Parts: sequence; C-alpha cells; structure tokens
Amino acid sequence: MDLLGLISTFIRVVENGSIAAAARARGMSPAAVSQSLARLEAHLGVRLLSRTTRSMTLTENGKRYFDKVRHIPDDVALASQAAANATKPKGPLCIATTAAFGRYVLAPLMPAFRASFPDIEIELISTDRNVSHHLEGVDVSIRIEAQLNDQLIARKIASFPFIFCASPAYLDRAGTPQTPEELSQHDCLVFRYPTDRRFLPWTFRVNGQRVNAKLNPGFISDDIDIIAKIAVNGGGIARLASFVALPWVESGLLTPLSWSGHSEIDIESLPMDIFACVTERSAPDSKARLFIEFLEDAI
Repeated sequence: MDLLGLISTFIRVVENGSIAAAARARGMSPAAVSQSLARLEAHLGVRLLSRTTRSMTLTENGKRYFDKVRHIPDDVALASQAAANATKPKGPLCIATTAAFGRYVLAPLMPAFRASFPDIEIELISTDRNVSHHLEGVDVSIRIEAQLNDQLIARKIASFPFIFCASPAYLDRAGTPQTPEELSQHDCLVFRYPTDRRFLPWTFRVNGQRVNAKLNPGFISDDIDIIAKIAVNGGGIARLASFVALPWVESGLLTPLSWSGHSEIDIESLPMDIFACVTERSAPDSKARLFIEFLEDAI
C-alpha cells in the first residue's frame, strides 16, 4: 500500500474542500480519490471525513489525523531536496515579490543570481496581492511590513527611504508644504493596498512620536507606477520608495520635499522595510537560503 500517496490525497481533499477539486489538483479521477480515502480509512480503522451529497467535513478523528500528517509530504519533499542539493544547489525556486520591488530592484539582480547558481530554475511572481506559499508553491516571498503574518518566518533584508515629491509645475502652482500637517492642504497621490483596500499611511516620527499624516487624496491607485506618472504630470504629491522615485528626481521631473527647514521640529519619514519570508517547512531549503543571502549582499 502507498500510504504516503493515500495521505497526500487526503491532505489535498481537506485543503481543496472537495473530492472533485482534489482530483483536479492530483490529476486523478474523483472515483480514484474516493477509493484512496476509503483505503486510508480502512487502514486506520476510523472515519476521517463525514460526506454527504452536499457537504464534506472532517470528523474529530479526521481533524486530529490531519493536524499530525499535514506536513508529511512537505517533509519528504524537503528531505529529497536536501539529499539532491547536498553538493550543488539545483532545481526550481519560486519567488514572489511586491510589484514595484520586483520591477525596480529584483529583476535587475536576477541575471547575476542565475550566473552564480546556473542550476537553479527561477520563477518570479510579481504581485501586490497576498500569495499563498503552500497553494502557489512559493519558496520565498518578498514583502513589506503590511503583508507579514504569523504563518511566515520573516527576515528583514533592507530598508529604503520614502521620498515625498511632486513635479515643479505642481509646487509652483500649489506651494511646497513645510510640515507633514500641511499635506492635508495638498492633493496627495495615495496607494491603496489591493488585498484589503486600506490606504497605506504616510508615517512620520515627529519629535519622537509616531504620526500618520492626515491626507487629502487627489488620486488613489493600487499601482505605484501610475501614482509616479500622475505626480510627474502635475497631479499632486506622491510618497515613493527611493528605488521608484530617484530616476524621476534625477531627471528633474520630480522635486523631493524636505522637512529639515524647521530646527524646532524634528521630523523623520519612516522608511519602507523589506522582508524575505519563508514558511517553517521551507526554511531549511538551501536554494531559498542562498537567494536571501544573495539579495542581502546585493542590496
């Protein structure tokens, strides 16, 4: 009996919520999946799933069994990978990254990583939604603080300053704010986090106190490149990570704001912290570790 195969099928049924969905994920027929479940239950001598024509739920025995075996396929895969990579890292490495970081920072570094580790097959997912490491086969995700959660092991790898900037034409027309409080009197170009529709706050430390500036959104977008181009064309003030803003600033199309003109007020813009995240299961993967160390050194 292929006990590991039966366990893997059971796990897929629970994770996908139905026999039909698990069959598609496993490349099996629904009948074969049902037979696998029946063989596993017969082997254990307990019922794992309560099934009707309309629903499927774990029994109490099924819940306990699932909690104990859910990591077994990953453990086996990691053991196989560790044996295969004992001498030279190779095989697939799936990296998920926020869109702007992937475009401006990660993509230019990928050829150098590939040159150093030619046997690693890289897949890069660039998106601002929250990806699932398990369901989407992600080995490492690059996230900002707002995307962290308790299911991931996060390692801070970099901090990038935010640059508050606007076009010269906008500042000539609307004036230049001297303090974060004055931002409420301007058109602010605000990034809306696509997963839960929150505005990402413009956060400062003013005289040692953390403060979120009150904003007057002139435009709202979930695409930071759109925000940058609206700013370039006189649409308002944008808060851009330095790796997005600097090319526009250096070309003269955007002018950075400065908060240092008030000696009586200590104003500091908090940076964008970048984290490399893995799951507890994928943490020992040598390819993931090599990539994170490479990224830290490169940045």
